[in-house]
Amino acid sequence: MEFLTYVLAFIVAVGIIVTVHEFGHYWVAKKLGVKVLRFSVGFGKPLFTRLSGPDKTEYVLASIPLGGYVKMLDEREGNVEEHELPRAFNRQNVWKRFAIVSAGPIFNFLFAAFAYWMTFVTGVEGVKPTVGEIEAESIASAAQIEPQDTFTHIEDVPVKTWQQTSIQMLNSALKNGNVNARLERQDSSQKIIELDLTDTKHLLSEGNLLEKIGITPWRYQYQAIFGELTPGVAKAAGVQYGDKVLSVDEEPVSTWVELVTYIQARPGVEIDLKLQRDDEIINLKIIPKAEHQDGEVVGRIGAYPYVDEEQFAAQKVVVRYGLIESIGKGLVKTWEVSILTIKLLGKLIVGEASLKNISGPVTIAEYAGVSAAIGFSAFVGALAIISISIGILNLLPIPVLDGGHLFYYLIEIIKGSPVSERFEAAGQRVGILMLAGLMGLAFYNDIYRLLQ
Repeated sequence: MEFLTYVLAFIVAVGIIVTVHEFGHYWVAKKLGVKVLRFSVGFGKPLFTRLSGPDKTEYVLASIPLGGYVKMLDEREGNVEEHELPRAFNRQNVWKRFAIVSAGPIFNFLFAAFAYWMTFVTGVEGVKPTVGEIEAESIASAAQIEPQDTFTHIEDVPVKTWQQTSIQMLNSALKNGNVNARLERQDSSQKIIELDLTDTKHLLSEGNLLEKIGITPWRYQYQAIFGELTPGVAKAAGVQYGDKVLSVDEEPVSTWVELVTYIQARPGVEIDLKLQRDDEIINLKIIPKAEHQDGEVVGRIGAYPYVDEEQFAAQKVVVRYGLIESIGKGLVKTWEVSILTIKLLGKLIVGEASLKNISGPVTIAEYAGVSAAIGFSAFVGALAIISISIGILNLLPIPVLDGGHLFYYLIEIIKGSPVSERFEAAGQRVGILMLAGLMGLAFYNDIYRLLQ
């Protein structure tokens, strides 16, 4: 079921982003008077085809959802009737061709801004950036960050969630090296600390940024208190909602994880439970039912932990703005993520970031699937990040990508004439090899992650 969710989320995400990208090319081409022959979402065998409009444009939905294309009237790809020559793409001046080609990535960025606007209007749920544990002799420890401290600002930029904190922290680290942060302590007092994040190669290696700094975010700790009970061993033995476990077989326990670990290791074995129910101490005996889990036999008693909703909700944060304010927030967010992505790309090129950070379709599918499972805002936020990545990727000066064509047009603008067909053909071959190498590395990283 999880696999199907990932696949479906991936198809929807890629379908939306590809459609937006190709619509950019299509819309600007039409506005500038270029005849569009085909608008295809996907490659391979057509699943749906429709002819529409005075130009009989062919709209196609194809079977391989890994891209798309807009085919325009062009003398280089076939004969063009004389009366339609003014509408051929290759007959347009360089500025029109530049506008048509750049429109795809530009629409990706516009879509990201719109997606972020939607998330800010509906509300982005996150976790309050409160510190749980600090690793000894870590960057966080050296900066004197303590458990229960809560980040409020990174370099004077307010942060409300761990996601905002991580992005601002990384962005500031790439810009300055040392990062100033303001934190609120348990007693509500404020303190300002400086994080030494000058080792960007370590920060950009594979893994979680916070772990590299030595921070474990605060997580709600489920106490050894019974919550919902299903028809099963615990309920039959007399356990009730709200009972607090003091010990199992005279071994004291305090957390739900300790209780579950003890019970799972004893399928079919009688266990003495010592419970506190209000002001009363109760002793019960239970025998965990043996069940198969991941090839092993474990004990289960049919119970869920009690959740202190007030304490649990205190760590949840919903970032929400008004309809108008969200426009500016969406544009700023798109700009920040775009700049951060470009910086990371630069670090990859100069070898200061791990190539393992490059992801392929499998990782994207997992990311889209997890985001979709979390909720609407998370999925739309994921679409924004993927759309920005696609926009930046297409602007790279690699022949066969939009950026490669734009590079040729820049040469044409400077020298006053188009590049030669031989030069363009050679560039196409180099571009295909570069793109194949990049995709090969991305697939390798995906497979490597799956095997870990």
